[in-house]
Amino acid sequence: MTNRKIEYWVIPPEADGEFVAQMEEVLEVYAQPYDPSCPVICMDEQPVQLHKEIKCPIPATAQHPKRVDYEYERAGTANIFMFSEPLAGWRQATVRERRTKIDWASEVAVLMEGRYAQCPQVILTCDNLNTHTKEAFYEVFEPERARRFVQRIHFCYTPKHGSWLNVAENELSAMTRQCIDRRRFGTIETLKDEVQAWAIDVNHSQRGVDWQMKIEDARCKLTSIYPKIKY
Repeated sequence: MTNRKIEYWVIPPEADGEFVAQMEEVLEVYAQPYDPSCPVICMDEQPVQLHKEIKCPIPATAQHPKRVDYEYERAGTANIFMFSEPLAGWRQATVRERRTKIDWASEVAVLMEGRYAQCPQVILTCDNLNTHTKEAFYEVFEPERARRFVQRIHFCYTPKHGSWLNVAENELSAMTRQCIDRRRFGTIETLKDEVQAWAIDVNHSQRGVDWQMKIEDARCKLTSIYPKIKY
């Protein structure tokens, strides 16, 4: 058997009109100029396994790096919710124990009544997970309050197998590399503190997102996913 490298990739479907329609809607949203009265917000989430140390790590010295025992104790799971406003160079990462409709709707409500309280409309880009829906608000809040959220939010869903179109996924990838990889978090409180510190530090640098792909680029470079026109 030859030793060949394998790369895991999100392979888009071929000749899929539904994928194309949702992709172009997302790209059209990203092409809009910044409008503070109707900001574009991207949202994604990521589970994290919590691990407790069984033995106390040995601190780093001039001769040796920090040494951590390979054994650990599982301490449950947590979920990171990432919200990003690409054109404003802002992102927020919060941690919850679960990823239910209640958790998602509660996180969105905090933003709608906080940072975006004065915005008549917001565009929320996210995947079409069954918790990311309008009805989630009605399962958490009174109908009047739920309706106010629904009236102000325009959902823009990324296509299935098209998560690369979500800027929040890129933010999660950066956060994972810079804050979570090769580290153990024994409690959800520790994870919350570290994730919040990361978001504050990155927001302080005000790094915006320069999204390059346009609809015209997709029609030129991704021809295989466009259906053949039936005359």
